[in-house]
Formats: sequence, C-alpha cells, structure tokens
Amino acid sequence: MRRQRTVREARAFWLAEPGRGEIRTEQLRAPGDDEVLVRALRSGISRGTETLVFRGGVPADQHRAMRAPFQDGDFPGPVKYGYLSVGVVEEGPAALTGRRVFCLHPHQTAYVVPATAVTPVPDPVPSDRAVLAGTVETAVNAVWDAAPLLGDRIAVVGAGMVGCCIARLLGRIPGTRVTLVDTEPSRADVAAALGVGFAAPADASDGCDLVVHASATSAGLQRSLELLAPEGTVLDVSWYGDRPVTVPLGGTFHSSRLTIRASQVGTVAPARSGRRSPADRLALALELLADPAFDALLTGRSPLADLPAVLARLADGDRTTLCHTIDYEEG
Repeated sequence: MRRQRTVREARAFWLAEPGRGEIRTEQLRAPGDDEVLVRALRSGISRGTETLVFRGGVPADQHRAMRAPFQDGDFPGPVKYGYLSVGVVEEGPAALTGRRVFCLHPHQTAYVVPATAVTPVPDPVPSDRAVLAGTVETAVNAVWDAAPLLGDRIAVVGAGMVGCCIARLLGRIPGTRVTLVDTEPSRADVAAALGVGFAAPADASDGCDLVVHASATSAGLQRSLELLAPEGTVLDVSWYGDRPVTVPLGGTFHSSRLTIRASQVGTVAPARSGRRSPADRLALALELLADPAFDALLTGRSPLADLPAVLARLADGDRTTLCHTIDYEEG
C-alpha cells in the first residue's frame, strides 16, 4: 500500500545564471514505493566540471550529454547541478532505511529518488571521504581503459581530483613508477600522501610507457605527448568544455607512433563492459575508499549557505583546493 503523500521542504544550490549561484527552497513529496527519502550529510564539489558549469562553459552541442542524473533546469542556467552526495536514508525499503548511501544528486539538504539510485556506503568509509565515490569511479574507469602493466613507468599530468585518484590507483599496482605532474607546488605534499612521485612539468622524466592526461589544458596535453616513450599512449580523461585545444603534432608524434585515446565515465570501459555494470563500478569505488590516503584530497569544508561564494572562488582560479565538501550538519 502506498504511503499518503506529504510535503517537505529542502534547500538546494542553483546556478541562477553563469557566475551567480543561490540557495533556493523547494518542496519534497513523500517517497512512493521503491523510493527513498535521503537526508544529506555531505556533498562534494567536482571542481573541474562544476566550475566549468558555473562559468557557463558547457558547449550547446553537449547540453544533453552533460546532464547530471537528477539535474533540474538547463544549461547555461538556471540549473541545479552536481553529483557527489552522501546521506542517510530516512524513509524507504527496510534494507536501506537508516543506512548511509551515495547518490549522484546535486547539492541539496534532502531529496527523494528511486531506491536503485543509491549505493550503500561501507562502514569503514567516513562520510567526508565517501563524497569522492564519483571521482574514484571515474578513476577506476580510466585505469580499465589504460590497461597498465606490471612495472610500467607512468605519469599523470594534472593533479586535480581525478588525476590524484588515478595516481593512487595506478601506484598500487606492483612495480609501477607513478609520477604526478602539476604546476602547483603544493601538490607535492598530496602526491607524497598518495604514495607517488611528484614533478613540475619541466622536471618530469620522459620515456613513459603510459601517460594519463587530466589537466584539461593544451599545454598539459602537449607535455603528456613529450613524456611518452616511442609507441606509448596518452589516455586523456580531461573535459575541455568550450575551450579550444591546440596541440602541435609535428616532431616525434608520427615518427614515434604515439597514440592519444579518450576515456570518459559515461559508459563502462570496453575492456570491462561485458562483465561490469555502472553499479558494479560505483560499488568498487566505494570499497576502494576504505583507503585513508584519499583524505589528502579533502581540502576544505563549508555549510550549504557558503556554496555560491565557494564556487565563485574556485571558478576564479583558486588552485590549492582539491575537493571542497559541503557539511549539511553545520548550522
């Protein structure tokens, strides 16, 4: 028998227009059969994608592809966007009620979604760290695409959230030598916490078997190609949005038979698509987050009311922040 529908109130972050965010109040219905009401505990800012959305940088031909699972509104705005949320199920099926869950939902104090849209968070994973599940899922997909071998020499160019997560996973493969490459000197401490090397772009060693590019810049992609050994591969996980990319392909690109491949989390990597579903991939990401090394990526926390100002600061070029979390238990 369906519950009697009731109305609840929630607060959510909306991009009112490019460059201006606000907190809006909206009404929630009671969950129906096979749905859950989730009270948010934390959410995370996916810095690269969300700052691109914040400044209105999603190309018109990518509006449909870039939609988040529970997005409201349309690009460039008003739009409710985001996809790193951790909460506790207040109402729903008995197997989920009272459990912490991860959901690909925008920044919002509470929400109603299908029960199939949430994934339980393992007990050893703290809520702050669990917001990284979507980012680690992207990293898992990239590693499946990259197919590294034991003992590979690997560079990860771009030490943002995605690049750091990929470096941690690659660095756990026996015999690999992994170096994070970034222009921001403070990333050296993050690399050390992740158990990998660090180098500025000019100081990075070449002769790599594999380079993962995650800087979303033309300069980063060009440096990635320069770091490869002959017949090596650059796996590009960057999302450039509306920014043009210029890469000189003269020099050794042809003579060394170099390869540039794209990796994107929207579909499971072909190497595993026949045996793993997106749900399997996300569950694996949450299991991997039992690793406390990922705490190095958590670099700030604020209440929801501060989110418009935080995103404006990140979009304005703050380079020291990795994952800024929103705490719904504050205030």
